[in-house]
Amino acid sequence: MAAEQTARRVTRRRVRTRANLLDAAFEVFAAKGFGRVSIEEVCEAAGYSRGAFYSNFASLDELFFALYRQRADLIARQVADALAGDGPALDVPASVDRVTEVLLLDHDWLLVKTDFLVHAARAPAVARTLLEHRATLRGAIADRLGRDRGPDAPPAVLGDADAAARAVVAAYDGVTTQLLLDKDVDGARAWLKQLLTALLTEGGAHPGSPPEHHPARAPGSHPERHPARAPEKHPE
Repeated sequence: MAAEQTARRVTRRRVRTRANLLDAAFEVFAAKGFGRVSIEEVCEAAGYSRGAFYSNFASLDELFFALYRQRADLIARQVADALAGDGPALDVPASVDRVTEVLLLDHDWLLVKTDFLVHAARAPAVARTLLEHRATLRGAIADRLGRDRGPDAPPAVLGDADAAARAVVAAYDGVTTQLLLDKDVDGARAWLKQLLTALLTEGGAHPGSPPEHHPARAPGSHPERHPARAPEKHPE
């Protein structure tokens, strides 16, 4: 009995140590950049020894993947929960509204993820693991899109459900890249909503919905106050 209690205490302590290391690493990665951080700096920020680090992670890459898995799982749950409310037929406008309202758009996380993408691009083994994690999220989206046979099924131009899921993830990647620069979370959500609606519905509008009089603009763009007129052509 005593041995079991001791084992439970050790397990709880280990879980707490791992969580503290992940939290500290996230803060250090966001502040300095993934490629500029050492294991010693993570340990110092968390208040642990190198031994505590190596009892939980083999490397900084492995620690990052644990962080990535946390957020990828969170995003997958957010997307799945948002898409689960429609029943058998997917209501694209309503689903897009729900997804864009709850989807994680955290500037510090985007900084860390982008640093790691550059690192992975130069390390084939790391890139393969990262691609596997991204495929998990894409698969969850493709599964839901593939089950839809209602009037709001993805446009045929996108191909199959996997291709549509790739387009959705690409839209998310593009919007979050803009967010890295302008830090406009509200603008990013509005732009993502517009992109996803355009991707997943024929013509980008829900059938029967009135046309928009003031379409949303991409974050960071500015309308021309005095649009330039094309020069008039005169015969020679």
